[in-house]
Formats: sequence, C-alpha cells, structure tokens
Amino acid sequence: MKAFIALVRREFIEHKGAFLYGPLLLVVLLFGATILAFTVGRVDARFSGAMFTIAPLRIYELGFLGFGMAWSLYLIATLFFYCADGFAADKRNNSMLFWKSMPVTDFKVLLSKLAAAITILPGTVYGVALLSGLLLYGVAFVTTLINGTGSFAALGSIAAVYGHVALAILVTMICGLLWYLPFMALVGALATAIGRWAIPVSLLLPSIGAMLEWVTLGGLHPFTTHTWDYMGYRTTFPLTEDGYIDVWFLGKEPFNAISYTTDLIARMDWAQVGIGAAFALACLYVASEYRRRSNANG
Repeated sequence: MKAFIALVRREFIEHKGAFLYGPLLLVVLLFGATILAFTVGRVDARFSGAMFTIAPLRIYELGFLGFGMAWSLYLIATLFFYCADGFAADKRNNSMLFWKSMPVTDFKVLLSKLAAAITILPGTVYGVALLSGLLLYGVAFVTTLINGTGSFAALGSIAAVYGHVALAILVTMICGLLWYLPFMALVGALATAIGRWAIPVSLLLPSIGAMLEWVTLGGLHPFTTHTWDYMGYRTTFPLTEDGYIDVWFLGKEPFNAISYTTDLIARMDWAQVGIGAAFALACLYVASEYRRRSNANG
C-alpha cells in the first residue's frame, strides 16, 4: 500500500506544474489585473460597488459558478493531456526498469496513474478554485465598502453562498471524473503504446467504429449509426436542459447545492458509469500486459 501511495504522490510531483503552479499563476494574474484595473481607474470602484448592492448574492453566485465551470473545463482538458503524457513517461525517460523494481505490478503502476487523475490532481485544482472564489468575494466586498454600502454583517450571507457553490463545484467535478473515466483510461492505455499521439488516435476511434458499422450494417452515412449516437450520448455531460440550473437561473431563489446535487445525481446514468469503470479497468489491464511483455522482449 505504501508503494502505491508513493506512486500516486510521484504523479503529483511530476505534474504539479499543470495542476498546481499553472492554476495558481492564472489566479495571481487575474487577481493582479483586477487590482491594477481599480488602481489605475480602469474600473470605477464606486460604480462596481453600486452594482454589487443591486443583487449582491446573485452576483456572487454567478461569479463563483462561472469560475467553477471554467476550472472544471480546465481540469478535464488537462487530465486528458496528463493521461497521454503520464502513462508514457516511464518509457520516454528510461526509468521503466527503476519503477519495475518496486514491489508492484505493471497494472498497479498504471492504476496509480489513473488514481492520481481522479483524486490528488483534481483535488489540487479544486483547492485553487476555492481560492479564486475567496479572492472574488474579497474584491466584491471591498468594492461595496468603498461605495459605502457594504457592511461586515453581510459576510454571513456571503459565507453561506460560498459553501453552497463550493459544494456544487465539488459534486460536479466528481461526477465529471466518473463520467469521463473510461475516456481517460483509453487515452492512458493507448499512450503506453504510442505515447502522446494517444489523444488524436482516441478521437479517431469513434469515427472508425461508426464507419465499420455503416459498412457492415448499412445506413445513410457513418454519422447516423448506433456507434456514433452512443458516443454522442456518452461524451455529453448529463447536465441537461430544464434541470435545476435553468430553473434557478430564471428564478429568484438563492442557489441551493443540495437541490443541484440531487438533480445532477438523478440525471447521471449510473449503469453507464459502472460500465465505464469496468471498461477503464479492462483498458488498464490490457495496457499493463502490453507494457510487461514489451519490456520483457526489449
């Protein structure tokens, strides 16, 4: 178990630039640009403070939710590049024999990479997302104080909004990781054989599958096949229209993380999540066998 934890920690150490330093740098740049905008007069603090007093909690909610969506998209995109790079890193930097000397199998080594992709690495980005939310609220609160309409009594309401949105971002990230787990595992498995070319090759596989179905079973064209329809369904995050977000956005009620979580969990196809998890483990097993046999023959 200690060896497995060490492998997961290694993934964080080797990729903290993309999952820690990069996001922190983005937050610092955005925060610095915001402060500079107020300092040099590009933004009128009094006007901004007045805007925040119109519907302060709604603006806090929308701002933090916007940050959360942006960080979730950043996380998913970065994780695919991590899988393409991390699963091929041992072969590329000639450290394969060193890691194979550890008391773990090739399957556990690959499993540790996938475990890092759904635990410690997303957790780091989530922490940065929480920090960006705090800075957002800090800027908003200061502008209301400058405007003369802010008060420390409003901090309790802001804290409640912060807690609800933070929980919603966390649940969204977890559900997103579970939903896209088989795709990350597929990219990682391909990376053990073809390296960083795994991403474009994995994007071609649905087209190839749809083409084969069209050739063998017929149809108008490859994009009307069951394969293509299934991939379209499976790549779409189940946060569909007419859900809680749409109702909340058009209404006047404060954002409620429990209602959002309940709605999202109800819309998740958990059978597909289970199938995806089994597919991910199968991909890792095949990749570990290829890795073991290729190294033995090499």
